[in-house]
Formats: sequence, C-alpha cells, structure tokens
Amino acid sequence: MAEPKRTRWSQQVTEHSDALDLEPGVFTLDDPREIALSLQRSAERSGRRKAGPLRSAMSMLQFYINRAGANLPARDRARLETAKDELRELYGKSRRRPRT
Repeated sequence: MAEPKRTRWSQQVTEHSDALDLEPGVFTLDDPREIALSLQRSAERSGRRKAGPLRSAMSMLQFYINRAGANLPARDRARLETAKDELRELYGKSRRRPRT
C-alpha cells in the first residue's frame, strides 16, 4: 500500500499563510527587485494580514530564509538578503547597514 504524500509544515505555511497569498515561484526569481515587488503586491492585496504590509512581506521572506537554513546556497541567500533591502526601499525605509 502506498503511503500518502506528506507535506512539511513549512510548505503549508508558505502555500497557505493567513498573512499572504504568495505568487508561485516568488523565492526562485533571479532578480531581488522582482522578489520584493512580488512580496509587496501580495502583502498589499491581502486582507488577512495582522501586521502592516512591509512587516508581513519581510516576515514571509525571513521565514523562507530561516526554513532553508544551511541548505540554502550562499548565492541564493545573498539574493534573498538583497531582496530584503529592496523591500525596505519600496516602503521608504532605509537599507540596513552592512555588518562590520
């Protein structure tokens, strides 16, 4: 007998979050600006989010980065970190300062 296909809870959150309905493949886009714009659209369209649009979008992006953990290649992590800066810029917030 075949076992039922199981999904991970993190996949459930990403696909069915009460905060945002994400566009498919948003975290796989090559351009950090496009990732930020997609998250912005999702956050501003959502009527279910509990926080402001920037906070909701940033939370979902950070959630994805955290869940990928050590399996996330450095190149992808850098792209997603840049997307966070782009998202801040879209909402008129200052970019984070590089760590020294």
